[in-house]
Amino acid sequence: MQRTADPIADTRVWLERAVIGLNLCPFAKAVLVKGQVRFVLSDATTPEALLEELGEELLRLRDTPAAEIDTTLIVHPQVLGDFLDYNDFLDEADGLVEALELDGVLQVASFHPDYQFAGTAPDDITNFTNRAPYPTLHLLREDSVARAVDAFPDPDSIPDRNIQTLERLGHAGWAQVFSAPD
Repeated sequence: MQRTADPIADTRVWLERAVIGLNLCPFAKAVLVKGQVRFVLSDATTPEALLEELGEELLRLRDTPAAEIDTTLIVHPQVLGDFLDYNDFLDEADGLVEALELDGVLQVASFHPDYQFAGTAPDDITNFTNRAPYPTLHLLREDSVARAVDAFPDPDSIPDRNIQTLERLGHAGWAQVFSAPD
């Protein structure tokens, strides 16, 4: 994916073309169409600053009605560019959710330009299910996730279906998703 000078715009394109366009997350379109996705561009340059901002956004999401903000994407291009550092940070993020007593209320999902599942090669196309243009923390409401999963006929099939979609596309097809004009 070609990056521009606007990380939020790039993330939105990724969300629209890959996550929604390829139906990698069958629940994403509804909240985007309703304007319930909050996009946050973090200016954090240290993990500590990002953790502080994450705490602020977790509390904002907790305190805002889902009809206004159902989910938040924190795009943080200046910190945790190394995937292993990012992956280690996720333990701190989960610890913060617990410290704020939001376990079972909110959760943090993860996307990174170098995302790599255990046991896969770095260039394995299946890693692209979690590859965003920039390191991104995705804050989700547990009750919204539960409602979406309950409404979906076979939610356990989503990861396998995504793998099949990406294997069919391959790297060239993935690049093609982002080369089409707007």
